[in-house]
Amino acid sequence: MRTAGIVGIGDMGSGLAKNLLKNGFEVTGIDLKPERMAAFVAMGGKAAQTPAQVAAASQAVFVMVMTGDEAKNVILGDDGLVAHLPKGGAIILSATIKPKEAREIGEAMRGSEVHLIDTPVSGGFPGAQSGTLTMMAAAPDGVLDRFAPFMDAVSANIHRVGINAGDGQTVKACLQSLIGAQFSATFEAAALAAKAGVPGQVLLDVFSTSSAGCGVVNNALEKVIDRQFEGTGSHINTMHKDLTISMGLGEELGVPLHTAASAMQIFHAGRTKYPNGDNWVCTRVIEEIIGAELHRNGRP
Repeated sequence: MRTAGIVGIGDMGSGLAKNLLKNGFEVTGIDLKPERMAAFVAMGGKAAQTPAQVAAASQAVFVMVMTGDEAKNVILGDDGLVAHLPKGGAIILSATIKPKEAREIGEAMRGSEVHLIDTPVSGGFPGAQSGTLTMMAAAPDGVLDRFAPFMDAVSANIHRVGINAGDGQTVKACLQSLIGAQFSATFEAAALAAKAGVPGQVLLDVFSTSSAGCGVVNNALEKVIDRQFEGTGSHINTMHKDLTISMGLGEELGVPLHTAASAMQIFHAGRTKYPNGDNWVCTRVIEEIIGAELHRNGRP
C-alpha cells in the first residue's frame, strides 16, 4: 500500500487527506488543532504526535502550512521531515510561501537523499475538497514521475513549471497577483451594482455568462449576494498573505504591480475590519462606505 503524510489538516489539508484516502492511500497526519485531528481520524487517517512520526510512516509527505517559517520548521527541524523520511522519499511542498524560502529549503535539503517537490496549489477550498486542484510542480522529471500518483490523487491538473525549488512558488506568486486583482474588481463592481439598485442575481447571471465570467469572479459574487462572509473555507488571511508574497516578489525584481497593490489595500482593509472573515468580506467594507448592500433578490 502507498503511504502518504500530511502536515497541516485545515481547510486545504483536510481535502488532501480525504482524496488520498479515497484513492487508497494510508494517510498519517498532524495538526496543532485537536478538532482538526479528530475530524482527520474520523475520516480514516492515522494521527501522529510529531512531524517525525508522519515522516517515518510515509513515502511522501504533503506540507500544507501557513508560512515559510512553519514550513522550514516541520521540514528541517530536528524532529522534522527530512531527518525521518526514508531515503528516496519526497516532501511535497503544497503550501504557498515566498520563492526565496522554498529555495532556502531546497538548498538545506541538498545531499539529504530526500526529494523536494515545490508545488503550490490553486483551486482553494472547493478544489481541495473535490480533488480538482491545479498544481504548479517544480522538481526533476524523474521525481515528478515517481510521485505522480500522490499528486494525481488530489488534483486535476499538474503543470511542470520548472526543476528547481522556488520555481513553483514563483508561478504561484504571479497567479495570485492576478487573482487578487480579479477579486478586488469583483468586490468593487458588486458595490457599484448595490448602490445602483441592481439585484445580485441579475449581476451574477450577466457576469457568469460574459467574457469576464470565471471561477474566481463567479464564486466571489455568489458568496457576496448570499452574504456568506465567514466559514466558506477561504479565510482572508490566506489571500492577504499570498498578495504580500506577490508584492514582495515584485519589489525584489523591480516590477511595478499597480493593480495587485490596489488589491492588497482592499484586502488589508477587509482583514483589519473583519479579521475572522473570508475573502468576500472585503465587499462589506466598501458597502459600509456607500451605504448599500448587494443581495441576491435585490432587497436586504
